[in-house]
Amino acid sequence: MRGKGLAPMSVLTAADSSPTASVDLGPAAALSCRECGERFPLSPIFACASCFGPLEIAYDLPSGDPEGLRRRIEAGPKSIWRYAPLLPVPADVATKPNLNPGLTPLVKADRLAAELGVTGPLYVKDDSGNPTHSFKDRVVAQALEAARAFGFTTLSCSSTGNLAGAVGAAAARAGLRSCVFIPHDLEQAKVVMAAVYGGQVVAIDGSYDDVNRFCSELIGDPLGEGWGFVNVNLRPYYAEGSKTLAFEICEQLGWRLPDQLVIPIASGSQLTKIDKGLKELIATGLVEDRPYRIFGAQAEGCSPVSRAFRDGHDVVRPVKPNTIAKSLAIGNPADGPYVLDIARRTGGAVADVTDAQVVDAIGLLARTEGIFTETAGGVTLGVTRKLIEEGALDPSLTTVVINSGDGLKTLDAVASAAGPTATIPPSLDAFRQAGLA
Repeated sequence: MRGKGLAPMSVLTAADSSPTASVDLGPAAALSCRECGERFPLSPIFACASCFGPLEIAYDLPSGDPEGLRRRIEAGPKSIWRYAPLLPVPADVATKPNLNPGLTPLVKADRLAAELGVTGPLYVKDDSGNPTHSFKDRVVAQALEAARAFGFTTLSCSSTGNLAGAVGAAAARAGLRSCVFIPHDLEQAKVVMAAVYGGQVVAIDGSYDDVNRFCSELIGDPLGEGWGFVNVNLRPYYAEGSKTLAFEICEQLGWRLPDQLVIPIASGSQLTKIDKGLKELIATGLVEDRPYRIFGAQAEGCSPVSRAFRDGHDVVRPVKPNTIAKSLAIGNPADGPYVLDIARRTGGAVADVTDAQVVDAIGLLARTEGIFTETAGGVTLGVTRKLIEEGALDPSLTTVVINSGDGLKTLDAVASAAGPTATIPPSLDAFRQAGLA
């Protein structure tokens, strides 16, 4: 069995959590174990009772009329809910109070392409345009619908920052209580963004992995009754939100698969679910089946998946994070082994870059395309450049790079590299003398 990096598997498995009857989650049919394939009723559980493997959503997906489904999607809401027929949500999801994330820009990055020596189409999927300025709004929106279905009254999470803010905002909109748990040394901007929505923010003296373990203990305690932890007991539903990145990219490309995608790795869930989304688009006939390659990006200071890929290993060994890319600083990534499988199956790779390269990539994207990315985006673009230089990524193919968040959340990372060009007296002579004219 693969290491999961989630929680002690004796906590909240199918064997000790009673199924929830008659929940309406649209086309979601059951929970299915990713390892052994055993199925369970739709419930707030995340681990298989037989093999302790992770659970994910199995669907009764639409079939037989891809053109009709395509028209239905295109006529739908300007949010991720246009894809409701492919998601674990009720058909009327768009009428409920939520943040309505998604449909963020797919930016054709020609100036960036010229800098990188890319001759084929290069795009940046800019998810900083979501309501709390990161892709986490997508996954939290999914988890919120599951929380409603299962009758939870408190929305919670363990978070490296962006998720805490997304949970706080979504709970506020939905009228639920929120209580989020973060590492004690998180960037101040992300702490403020999590707290401003009026929920409780609890800092844990430790790393993200320590925070996650604590949350797993809380779920198994009476204190956690009525709590929906979006990335633990609601994880199978939550994770499906990342598929909407795949859906949007393909729709924005004219219902075509990209040739290559470069995706940041924290837990690895975003990458694995983008791959799942692409396969579901193929299965429903919404896109033509053809090869695509998926690449994963990590910071050198937290690169357990990259190391395993480089060394040819199937096991991802946990590490202690030490990087400015705190939103990716998960030393024991739950989906790490599955990321390795996908990278190898698709002919992609997993690579890492230094913190200095992260800062440089943030500046590169800002000055070429006017997109200010947070450190996670700097990691992704830095790895993209590295893969091109090493010949692993084909510069002639259609490539999509994921920007998962807004640079205003990680100002400290670039503060020393940005500031006034000059400070001068208010006179034209001073402006001339400074050589700025």
